Amino acid sequence: MGMKGPVAGVFWMVLTGLFFVGVTAIVKHLDGRMPAAQSAFLRYAMGLVFLLPMIGTLRAARYDRRTILLFSLRGFVHAIGVILWFFAMTRISIAEVTAMNYLSPVYVSLGAVLVLREKMALRRIVAVIMALIGALIVLRPGVRALDLGHLAMLGTAVLFAAGYLVAKIMADEQPPSVVVAMLSIFVTLFLAPFAAMDWVTPTARELAWLFGVAILATSGHFTMTLAFRAAPITVTQPVTFLQLVWATILGVVMFGEPLDGWVIFGGLVILASVIFMTWREAVAKRRAFAQATGPV
Repeated sequence: MGMKGPVAGVFWMVLTGLFFVGVTAIVKHLDGRMPAAQSAFLRYAMGLVFLLPMIGTLRAARYDRRTILLFSLRGFVHAIGVILWFFAMTRISIAEVTAMNYLSPVYVSLGAVLVLREKMALRRIVAVIMALIGALIVLRPGVRALDLGHLAMLGTAVLFAAGYLVAKIMADEQPPSVVVAMLSIFVTLFLAPFAAMDWVTPTARELAWLFGVAILATSGHFTMTLAFRAAPITVTQPVTFLQLVWATILGVVMFGEPLDGWVIFGGLVILASVIFMTWREAVAKRRAFAQATGPV
């Protein structure tokens, strides 16, 4: 677990991608018999078992009104985003879901300008334009009929980005374990009423699959943290493109989805915008650090 360096970072990120593609495959396999909100609720409710080792840390943390409000806000937007994601999985291909998920980091960068008052540098403008072009390539409006699943994924990317921005604020004030744990708790709470509105009694098999989703998702977030600790994000970010490759192969082989070259191309354009923005942000930070420290 203490491995460091680019090779270790790439290894953990490859493993992360496999875990997240596994999540996608299981949700696709369930095929939407249960409503999206209920599937999402059960996934998060069963995932709460992984918080048991964190009880001491959670009790020791300080919670004022602002902290609870921000945790609630993040939990709410993430809950709606998860519902839309589960819904999209029942409507469009795995490759399309994966490709459009790449929009979130671009929205985060744009949101940092609007919400956190960060500078709108040229690199961010270029990245946003590239990402929008990539999204248009994936969706191809006017060339083919758009499904509600496509619109759901556009909303998912925006909502996940909003949740990440709140997490970025909270990360400076709370331990990472508390930020992660409170997300699971509040998402479960906000999903509960949506799940109750249209409840379908799950089978033992469906519960087992959704617990598998919780295990894979938790493992993916853990290995992603290890990847970020082991190597710079400029090293680990490009590896995420493998998720699109694996998701496409999975969709074709296991679910009989057509191989759509435009979706792959559009996803790569979106990912290229993310990689470009990440690289330029890293360069800018190194320059700023060098100017602040001066010659040694």
